[in-house]
Amino acid sequence: MTAKDSGNGWRLFQGDGRVREVEFPEAPPWRQFGVAPAGGGRRRQRPYLIEPAEADVVSAALLLRRPLLVTGQPGTGKSSLAHAIAHELHLGRVLHWPINSRTTLQDGLYHYDAIGRLREANLRRDRADGHGPLAEEPDIGSYVRLGPLGTALVPVARPRVLLIDELDKGDIDLPNDLLTIFEEGEFEIPELARLSREQDRVRVVTADPEGRAATERGWVRCAEFPVVVITSNGERDFPPAFLRRCVRLDLPEPDEERLRAIVRAHLGDGAGTDTDAVEGLDELVRAFLSRRASGELATDQLLNAVFLRRGGVGLDADGLLDAVLHRLGGTV
Repeated sequence: MTAKDSGNGWRLFQGDGRVREVEFPEAPPWRQFGVAPAGGGRRRQRPYLIEPAEADVVSAALLLRRPLLVTGQPGTGKSSLAHAIAHELHLGRVLHWPINSRTTLQDGLYHYDAIGRLREANLRRDRADGHGPLAEEPDIGSYVRLGPLGTALVPVARPRVLLIDELDKGDIDLPNDLLTIFEEGEFEIPELARLSREQDRVRVVTADPEGRAATERGWVRCAEFPVVVITSNGERDFPPAFLRRCVRLDLPEPDEERLRAIVRAHLGDGAGTDTDAVEGLDELVRAFLSRRASGELATDQLLNAVFLRRGGVGLDADGLLDAVLHRLGGTV
């Protein structure tokens, strides 16, 4: 038997084994996925606050056409900065390249599906041997897919934004491998360069949904150097030659005033002010700052706590507050 929700407020899950039909309240603004932003992308743009001096560093990287290397503690908005730049400058969907210990330069440039093309060619021959209609020769461009970095180098009138996320997690040689690409703004696809002169222009698949781009004799050359935002959590140092080619920005942890401004930007003008409708906001901010001083905390953890308090959730230092404001660097 299914019971109706008995009006227990925020407690959607009771833990008593009874089946209920509950009405889910509206999700936090930063966890709403149903509305796609204009120009493509997966989520609507969230507010992003940055000091003028930090914004000037971003502008310097844009003017110099140099990668922006962004460092800072987790939760300071390193990755979100790329989305803020794309949104404010109307540069379309951000190309996201997450880095791990197995990532290679090839992963970011392109992938050639030789097995898929061979399978399609065999099917074509089988149909012809069965006296069926001779299928058209498989288009090699359909089996070449550009990665995020390769797509960012496709020649377009306005530069794309490329987020290279957590480069310090990658192989030690990856930063050096990127140097030539950053300096030359081009790369070759050997599988296409070997084709006959009759196939000097091949349209390949890009990292954009249903996107295609033309290559010339197997080369991809940018017309405008992309806006490259590289994030690092400082897990290791980068080679001097790589650092010399980047503009560096270190995002500080937000102070109390900035935290209130961030809460206000995400949750509306009724939050984060002295006349705040959120009961106990001062307590939450103090608890956040105290815990952040002794360990890693991210700003979105404070937003989670404020959102729950707005919804009537009874956060306290010994209960849900521990679940929401847990240290990121501690053991689980």
